[in-house]
Amino acid sequence: MDRIAITGGAQLNGTIPVSGAKNSAIKLMAASLLTDEPLRLTNMPRLADTRFLGKLLTRLGVQVTESDGPDGQQTILHAPEITSGFAPYDLVRQMRASFNVLGPLVARSGQAKVSLPGGCTIGARPVDLHLQALEALGAKIDLHEGYVYAQAPRGLKGAEISFPIVSVGATEHAMLAAVLADGVTVIHNAACEPELADLQDCLNAMGAKVEGAGTPTITITGVARLQGATHAVIPDRIEMGTYAVAAAMAGGEVRLTNARPGLIDALLDKLKEAGAGVEPTADGVIIRRNGHRLESVDVETAPFPGFATDLQAQFMALMTTANGESRIRETIFENRFMHAPELMRLGADISVAGGEARVRGVERLEGAEVMATDLRASVSLVIAGLVARGETTVSRIYHLDRGFERLEEKLGACGAQVRRLKGDGEAEL
Repeated sequence: MDRIAITGGAQLNGTIPVSGAKNSAIKLMAASLLTDEPLRLTNMPRLADTRFLGKLLTRLGVQVTESDGPDGQQTILHAPEITSGFAPYDLVRQMRASFNVLGPLVARSGQAKVSLPGGCTIGARPVDLHLQALEALGAKIDLHEGYVYAQAPRGLKGAEISFPIVSVGATEHAMLAAVLADGVTVIHNAACEPELADLQDCLNAMGAKVEGAGTPTITITGVARLQGATHAVIPDRIEMGTYAVAAAMAGGEVRLTNARPGLIDALLDKLKEAGAGVEPTADGVIIRRNGHRLESVDVETAPFPGFATDLQAQFMALMTTANGESRIRETIFENRFMHAPELMRLGADISVAGGEARVRGVERLEGAEVMATDLRASVSLVIAGLVARGETTVSRIYHLDRGFERLEEKLGACGAQVRRLKGDGEAEL
């Protein structure tokens, strides 16, 4: 099993291009099930998660072609017909977002059998809201032996959908199903993350009629069919925020390009409060820190536009060497401090009680062997390793490969001493 080794102490200086957003790309790929014409997605990241979903879509009848096009990395998805409505457990379990094929399958072909995604290391994350949305649209839902059987032989019908709590995945799923429903669907208490607006833009380019994504109320007027389209995936705000934190942690000056700093204003405000330099540019942002120690600041995760839960682990790593004590409150997931014990193996002073972590900054971290517990936690350990004395080795980095494209290459181009170790412990050439 591969590992990543980081030798700490090098500043970061250079340019890092931000890839397309993983969390957006995988939902846009699912949209290909809604039309018999090709959907061309540009600015596509090449990740374990996109490969997992590509395998599942291929099983369902989608022709998936990856290439380098005139706009950079692209994926063309073409489903002239749905050859199977069955999404088995062995594929869905690899990435819970695969569950979102259920709505498009029912919307287009009237039926589907999709595995429940199973547990998640960062919390329960149930799919009951997804199923309630589909039932509101007229689908008949049966649960049996770990599978969801959904049927709407006469098609889905527009409906009022009111979510009791904000859910990004359920909002996206409802959108994907409702675009082919007969009539008008209104989604209340919708998630407002920028990935929702990206999905809306793509669906509308395909001929859908969706309004309001990015606000708490989304209105969808169903259409009889969708067509092919070309759509550019938005920049990955979590990758952008991660490299911004890495630059603040290691010191130096890093220019992030192909980025939209407005998507991470909450993080950038906290970086400035801690003492890092933040300078927006025409195509991204510059992060700099030259010599001085950062100050501790408190953060609390919240739905967009608040501080993203997917940046919480990275920011905790930053605070481990800041001056003073910071409090980090996690309000989105109930089990998302599993990275804290691993940071403590590097010498961090952290105590966790319920949904709050207290981080008391130390003068120096020490390299050690640590283990990734989930996608975002894995990169927080890499960030800490950038300043830890000696060598830090992060194992179980298959988590990291799910959401960060060419991480070693991007950090290495800015001067970081980071390399991937093959399963036998030898460095890859």
